[in-house]
Amino acid sequence: MDAPEIRPAPSASSANLTYLWQGDTRGFPDVEDLVGRLRFAPSEGRIWLDDQRSILMRGSAFGSLRRELLESIGFTRARAVLKRVGYAEGTRDADLARRVRPEGNMFDAFAVGPQVHALSGFGWLEVVELRFDPATDGFYGEFLLRDSVEADAHLKTLGVSAEAVCWTAIGYGSGYSSAFAGRPIIVDEVECRAMGHAHCKLVGRPVEEWDRRIRKAAYFRPQEFVNRFGKPSESADTDAPAAPTGPAVDVVGISAGFGAAVHLLGKAAPTDVTVLFLGETGVGKEVFARMLHRMGPRAEHPFIAVNCAALPENLIEAELFGVVKGAYTGASDSRPGRFERASGGTLFLDEIGTLTLSAQAKLLRALQEGEIERVGDSQTRKVDVRLLAATNVDLKTAVTDGTFREDLYYRLTTFPVRIPPLRERRDDIPLLMRHFLHRFSERHHKKVGGFAPQAVEALLSFDFPGNIRELENMIERAVLLADDGEPISLSHLFSSSQGALPATFGVDAHGQLASHQGSMPDPDETLRERLAPLLQSTGTSALEAAEQTLIELALEQADGNLAQAARQLGISRRQLAYRLDKRSAAQEQDQAHSDR
Repeated sequence: MDAPEIRPAPSASSANLTYLWQGDTRGFPDVEDLVGRLRFAPSEGRIWLDDQRSILMRGSAFGSLRRELLESIGFTRARAVLKRVGYAEGTRDADLARRVRPEGNMFDAFAVGPQVHALSGFGWLEVVELRFDPATDGFYGEFLLRDSVEADAHLKTLGVSAEAVCWTAIGYGSGYSSAFAGRPIIVDEVECRAMGHAHCKLVGRPVEEWDRRIRKAAYFRPQEFVNRFGKPSESADTDAPAAPTGPAVDVVGISAGFGAAVHLLGKAAPTDVTVLFLGETGVGKEVFARMLHRMGPRAEHPFIAVNCAALPENLIEAELFGVVKGAYTGASDSRPGRFERASGGTLFLDEIGTLTLSAQAKLLRALQEGEIERVGDSQTRKVDVRLLAATNVDLKTAVTDGTFREDLYYRLTTFPVRIPPLRERRDDIPLLMRHFLHRFSERHHKKVGGFAPQAVEALLSFDFPGNIRELENMIERAVLLADDGEPISLSHLFSSSQGALPATFGVDAHGQLASHQGSMPDPDETLRERLAPLLQSTGTSALEAAEQTLIELALEQADGNLAQAARQLGISRRQLAYRLDKRSAAQEQDQAHSDR
């Protein structure tokens, strides 16, 4: 079969061209740029497609899930649920299309949806007809869904159906097309193999062109980032602020551990209970404390944060409780402490385990009686303060060692909240990456082109001993190093001294899993080593050899992915393919000469 033809259809105005695509998936662009973003990390029990965690489910399990849904909530509700799931996934993949093929042919970009759907194992699409008019918002799509897993599952578990059953595919096509076209598009299944047809046939049209029965479907709702594909996306990495999560916009997360911590904060927020945040250095304990303050009734009053470890031992009490003039050498004026400054609001004591025993005794009195005494003063002062504390050490062990008061320990641990380390919150990493990328792009007036696939893989696999603070610092450094329009790569994020990453696996050209050992070589050093011998020669041959070495190195780092290698070299995929073809032709010519 010939490749699909893309041509202008007849139109009354040359300004309103409608592009027509007829053919099958042989005309789709190479799927390697998507396959390169699919990674398996068996040691962690995770599969990633770009920056989204995925799962591998057997068809029999999917069929059992469908049957359970139908039997428990009924045909109508089960259909609506699966359509909504597909719709949400389709809108997310339209955002992926913007990042994978931002400057390519419109139909190459649209192909991301069908290709990702096929990579997920739901079946593959043959494009019968696809028309899209950017000027008038016209849209028409007709597709054959081959080997649909939904039709197979329904036939095996429930038998022949009286109506179409590829509900997830319908929802997915509607969500993807709506986000791509920038207007509500409904994709419906007009023929289905589960009904006895030879194949599953999907048709997509603008919502107003369907009858009321289909138009009123509740799951057809454009997501927030729905916008015409060619225009800037609100969900793009550097074009929009990070989406707020919960009541505080600078707290970002979606993982189970994050959700559990936020749930506990919701319970504590309306009260004045003392909360102790537990967790490793860099997990964001102060960020959570500020979030709790904003959630509660004291939000309009001061939030005072103190790092107890940073206070000199002889000044801790003066800093916390204040001092009167002449109390000690250098106390030339009376001044309030942090408790008085926080009155009516919240006082956050970070690394509370470093307080002296004397300061601990005064702190306990302040908590129990609501009053303090300034250093050198005999007058007590009433304070109305909510105390939040944090520690990265085991306070129970400190009690056993005699460095922390037992009565204060029990007073502080009324409501402990553990913040998990980032290695236990890997689902939060993609959100944090985008959040910090946007923040530092704005702060340093840079427009970085997102993250290269290898950089995404490295960040998702890294253990982050410094937790969120380390990730934040890495991305700020990368933003400063990357040129405008250039994606962040491994060399921008890591130095060779940062060790190795866990092994991950990708899919090679034959559909087999291939190991991607997560080492982090220094690309600059590798390049110097390979170019150094070439500098001994002179003239055009040295330059040509250097160019060839650069191409080979880019292909090695991209695991043979031409699109990714071209991005690293700053050229188009077509330009890279031309150079490779030119080299191949030259080699064949040299071989022919040698054979003579």
